[in-house]
Amino acid sequence: MMFSLKKILDTSSAEMAWERGKNWGWMLSAFICLNILILGCAFVSAGTSEIVKISSLDLQSFLIFLFLLTSIWMVYFTYNSRARNVSVFKDRHAGPIWLRGGLLLFGILSIIMDIFKIVSYVGYLHCDSAIKVAFPVVQVVFVLVQTYFFWIHSRDCVQVQKNLSRCGLMLTLSTNLVLWMTEVTEESLHQTISPEFSTDHAKLSRRQQYIKSASYGDDQCTCSHTSCDIFKDAYYYLYPFNIEYSLFASTMAFVMWKNVGRAAPESNHHHHHARFSLKDVVIGLVLGILLVAAGIATFVVYEIDMKTNFSDKESHDTALMMHFVMNIVIATTMCVCTIVGSAIFMVDHREHISEKNPTQSLDVGLLVGASLGKFIVSYFSIIAMVATGAKGHLNRLNLSWGILMVLQLGLQNFFIIVGLHREPFHEAEPDTVVANPYAAESSKDGSGLQVRDLDQKSNPDTEARGHSRAAEDRHKQLWKRRVLREVCAFLLLGNVILWIMPAFGARPQFDHDTETQFYQFSMWAAVVNVGLPFGIFYRMHSVASLFEVYQKL
Repeated sequence: MMFSLKKILDTSSAEMAWERGKNWGWMLSAFICLNILILGCAFVSAGTSEIVKISSLDLQSFLIFLFLLTSIWMVYFTYNSRARNVSVFKDRHAGPIWLRGGLLLFGILSIIMDIFKIVSYVGYLHCDSAIKVAFPVVQVVFVLVQTYFFWIHSRDCVQVQKNLSRCGLMLTLSTNLVLWMTEVTEESLHQTISPEFSTDHAKLSRRQQYIKSASYGDDQCTCSHTSCDIFKDAYYYLYPFNIEYSLFASTMAFVMWKNVGRAAPESNHHHHHARFSLKDVVIGLVLGILLVAAGIATFVVYEIDMKTNFSDKESHDTALMMHFVMNIVIATTMCVCTIVGSAIFMVDHREHISEKNPTQSLDVGLLVGASLGKFIVSYFSIIAMVATGAKGHLNRLNLSWGILMVLQLGLQNFFIIVGLHREPFHEAEPDTVVANPYAAESSKDGSGLQVRDLDQKSNPDTEARGHSRAAEDRHKQLWKRRVLREVCAFLLLGNVILWIMPAFGARPQFDHDTETQFYQFSMWAAVVNVGLPFGIFYRMHSVASLFEVYQKL
């Protein structure tokens, strides 16, 4: 009795010590992350102000320090995990192949962007700081190390050196978020034009204004080779991929941080192996491809008109109208498609997933949180249009676009969240009806009971009814499954084009001046530059979530 009581007390003490260590590790790692983020935010904010004497060199030096420190930790973790078998459990939900593949793709494009930067910056070494060359060089090393790290360890549930692992993962998360803030700020500066430049007949395009403002040294500093301008224009178009890379890496770091010390559930050994297949998906795929092609065509025409036709108001308004109409068509078709898919989910009797995992909780949180950015921009635009009376066809189109976008965001969030929480489809097996050989039946004269012959065969009518019912259920299941796949394919491609247009420079919020006049430039620029980056991330995250929903069908 005393021995049992002592054992229980020892176990309780060990659990309490583990909880104290866990809480201490979480608090320390969160403290590290919070301080790095606040410091990074201060550097980024100060770098955008002409009054504060903090240059881009100070921010780049800070990022170089973070890159080197994070890379050293990731190399140590990888070496230590091989030497001591740090990871015992694997989380099957974390780091799916499409997420790691996306990280690899965006990482390659980020490295190409850094190579272009290096080639361009080298031309200014004779008159500017070497830090501007060192920054992309160190970033290339950081991207290579981090991509390998997450490709190998993204599913790990670390069981050794937990507190050190939590701190290292929060360092990785905060480094990627500071890099994301830096890239988003630079991207916003690319696209934001103050009204005082609008009347300048000699004004430059938005990209040329940014390139000029981001020049090296003073105006007398010229490039030592002739290809500087070419590479400057080239790496501009790779900014969106670098932004998405930072967000993908931040997501994977957070999931690993949540999984530190977590034991994988037993159901990991009996999970559904999802395989991606486009079999029987025709309508949604074809319509989605046509939508993407039409969207890219109108986006190219819109961008060309915005860059070249500065003084031609008619051409400017025509390009804006075409862009608004295209977005209205995309939002309308996606709303209709999402309503169809949501209706099928409502009559779908698949069980809800009861197992809790950090990856799915993070997916839902990011989906809802990122959509708030687009909600904010849309509602501000709707209020401005209604308050000014929505006079003119451009204002009415802008109002319609804002309302449809709010509906589309709400419907799509519902569809994705419901889809993520449903069990995967399983092939329906026909029911087998076997007659009980020991079943008793009354004799003809009613005098008693007699036992069936043990060799009596099952009733053919009963078997036929069972197979017919199973075939009918299987037909209904396949019909719902096919329609949901068509819906997912179309929505996925619709989100792709809605990501491409703002990510690569479409800014109707500034090209159409009603909101700017209503809210004043400073306030409207703040709303757009804060809300739009989250809206762009929302589209890419929706693509990833819809891909996961599709794999369950």
